[in-house]
Amino acid sequence: MREDEARKYFQQLINAVDYCHSRGVFHRDLKPENLLLDAAGNLKVSDFGLSALSQQVRDDGLLHTTCGTPNYVAPEVLNDRGYDGAIADLWSCGVILFVLLAGYLPFDDSNLMNLYKKISSAEFTCPPWLSFGAMKLITRILDPNPNKRITIAEMLEDEWFKKDYKPAVFDENEDTNLDDVEAVFKDYEEYHVTEKREEKPAAMNAFELISMSKGLNLGNLFDAQQGFKRETRFTSKSSANEIISKIAAAAKPLGFDVQKKNYKMRLENSKAGRKGNLNVATEVFQVAPSLHMVEVRKQKGDTLEFHKFYKSLSTCLEDVVWKTEEDMQQTK
Repeated sequence: MREDEARKYFQQLINAVDYCHSRGVFHRDLKPENLLLDAAGNLKVSDFGLSALSQQVRDDGLLHTTCGTPNYVAPEVLNDRGYDGAIADLWSCGVILFVLLAGYLPFDDSNLMNLYKKISSAEFTCPPWLSFGAMKLITRILDPNPNKRITIAEMLEDEWFKKDYKPAVFDENEDTNLDDVEAVFKDYEEYHVTEKREEKPAAMNAFELISMSKGLNLGNLFDAQQGFKRETRFTSKSSANEIISKIAAAAKPLGFDVQKKNYKMRLENSKAGRKGNLNVATEVFQVAPSLHMVEVRKQKGDTLEFHKFYKSLSTCLEDVVWKTEEDMQQTK
């Protein structure tokens, strides 16, 4: 974007974030995908699914949950020693400003560990077409030391930022239907019927999903190993209960005893193989509300026998499997 256009949206972003912080709300996943424009071209911040409230800070006054989108996460969030939600949000705003002006990310690497190193040391280079004022502000925001990072109050005095700045006007008396908003924050026990139900599958966030890839390489998230693998994964759009039932139904005819606990299963072959009884562990993870990842892992026994077992199992699960590791490898 041109600097004047990017500045206008960035000013609105800072106004919105400042408004949230003043009410004890920390977004924790600020990125361009979560910024919307209304019919009048006004910026709106969306998707507060990872947000935290001031009541959630620990006795040290900090938040401790590592979350967000890797390229936009502040270094102190990655260091896992606690962080100030407001200061961490400002880092993400700085990354957004860089993206608006440069057209690409300041911190980017296919290897997750290299990416974290670049973020931790604020290793980035501004493109030559940025003005000195824009570069200076971005550098002050993307300071890896949260104690030295520019604050919103200081930003409002920055020469580049305050050009054509219009303070935000929030009409809190506006006649708006907030029923849906209030419903989200109502206490679950008080306002919803409680019923006995099985625990949900473990949720898998982006960090955990990435960490499963070979060498933490984002480009090889589902990279096939050489030879026979000790574990494999597939994704499914079926419900978690359906996946578990289908695996159990397919394993029993193959001579496996099935032990189930929530969305984890242990499959043990009643007949001993070359290296004793083959034991296989499976677990269903929720990647998104309508998408699950299933991990099938050899715990004990012969790897070749595990490979044969998985081929037989996958044949019985054709109506459940959406994509296997091999499918994902071929479509990269």
